[in-house]
Amino acid sequence: MLKKIEQKISEITLLDKYLLKQVFEMFLMGVCVFTAIIFASDTFITLIKQISQFGLPFKVALMIIILNLPSIIVMTIPMGVLLATVMTLNKLSLDSEITVMRACGIGLNRIAKPIFIFAIVMSLFSFFINETIVPVTAKQSKDLALWALGQKNIPDGKQNFVFKELGENGFLKRLFYVGYCEDKTLHNITVLDTSKDGTIQVMQAREGTTSPKGWNFEKGALYTVDSEGKVLNTTLFDDFQMSLGVDMTKQMNKNIAKEMNFTKLLKYIATTDLDKKQKRIVTVELFDKIALPITTIAFVLLGVPLAITPPRVRYNRGFLFSVLIIFVYYLIRALSISFGEAGSLPAFFAAWLPNIVLTIWGVALYYKKVYTIN
Repeated sequence: MLKKIEQKISEITLLDKYLLKQVFEMFLMGVCVFTAIIFASDTFITLIKQISQFGLPFKVALMIIILNLPSIIVMTIPMGVLLATVMTLNKLSLDSEITVMRACGIGLNRIAKPIFIFAIVMSLFSFFINETIVPVTAKQSKDLALWALGQKNIPDGKQNFVFKELGENGFLKRLFYVGYCEDKTLHNITVLDTSKDGTIQVMQAREGTTSPKGWNFEKGALYTVDSEGKVLNTTLFDDFQMSLGVDMTKQMNKNIAKEMNFTKLLKYIATTDLDKKQKRIVTVELFDKIALPITTIAFVLLGVPLAITPPRVRYNRGFLFSVLIIFVYYLIRALSISFGEAGSLPAFFAAWLPNIVLTIWGVALYYKKVYTIN
């Protein structure tokens, strides 16, 4: 009796290893493929925009993209698990291996068990990456971008040069004259500001630096002159900041939720005075930190019954099913998150709606397939 039990355990282990080996190999391929697709489309376009629009060096922009890879992998892990599930089971079904397993008394629940365990492990792994690695790399990515923007257009070692800042219609808004630049610090600076009608502001400073917020000047004077050349007032300053017209820190802070894990973001929402719109956006991000990894399990619940091919179908439709499910999921996800950020849906429901839809759909198909096959 003991030998029969040991033999049964050995058979179950072999079945699990056989399924997991195929699922894992297909999973790695799926993650690589989907990560490459996202990188080649959305991320590569972002790279080009950062280089052309903000003047970032190519090496810096590329490093920013690499630092954003963990957040992309968190999104592609559910896709990879779905592709692996559907492709593997669809192949087993076409090769009549599932039919043989059923003939040996192994039902769909038993076949799907190691795949569900794999999905749970990958869901926890995705959550771990999103909680530990993504916040660090997202913060480093933003800091690197801000540093690069702050160092933009500073010709170190150059003397007697001019910067021009143009307005929306192409007219001269500000003219910057710099005596010389040493160690990324500007010296002997004069600025003519013609942005206000009827007056001209003249600013003179000993030193200055740039940042994403604008120009930072130290130890100088600010003169306001009217159109007739008369000095209206004079202001002395130790520190003065002049905006460049675009505050890049606001744009960089749009993804501030990615820089925090679930606990820190929850504390941030509770202790920070946010306006209603920003609070809705951050709250949706909070619930999405849990909802996104759970998508892996919802994908498998839906993918298992769809992968079992009817006898009359003699071609592998796994990849097509995977693409369609992913498309439907991210369409629902985009709509629900948009509605949640706009206040049309509660934040929790907006983050979890795609998983709820997939789970209901998957449970119905799984229940039908189990009792149809068995």
